[in-house]
Amino acid sequence: MRARRQPRAATVEAIVAEIKNALGDEWLPRIYRERVRAQRTRACSLPAVARGNKRVEIQHTLLGVELKVGRRRVHCPDLATARYLATFARLGCKSVAVPYDITRISRLADDLESAFHRLLLLTEHMTEGRGTVFRRSVRARLLGDARREIEEIGAGPSAPQFNQTTRQRGG
Repeated sequence: MRARRQPRAATVEAIVAEIKNALGDEWLPRIYRERVRAQRTRACSLPAVARGNKRVEIQHTLLGVELKVGRRRVHCPDLATARYLATFARLGCKSVAVPYDITRISRLADDLESAFHRLLLLTEHMTEGRGTVFRRSVRARLLGDARREIEEIGAGPSAPQFNQTTRQRGG
């Protein structure tokens, strides 16, 4: 005998809420708010992606690592930064905060990429047996919600603030 399947949520909004709940601490805006913006950061702007062209690639060139977003290229200091920025470029964010401490970027890039791919896998799983249009609607809503929440959190200042006071000794 076959096991009975649980009834599925009927609307896009219900499935989106279910996926966000399943992601929990791995919801991209939550990682961004709690682990990126909580530390010293600098703002980085990303090129706008044309509606039909969401292609994001990391390229190794003679001059270093570049992130190619559509037809535009952004020079990155290292592979970890390119991977970090690629996740936000796939979401369609215009500007994001990049940690000033480069030793933390690699771990954050790993976590953000994992969360992004888990979001896509959960979308596929939760919309199994549904039409392509329904699946695309759920995915578009999730990515749009994540992008909007990240933009609301903001990218912060373009240069990090150093809260050190300097004293000059009198002569």
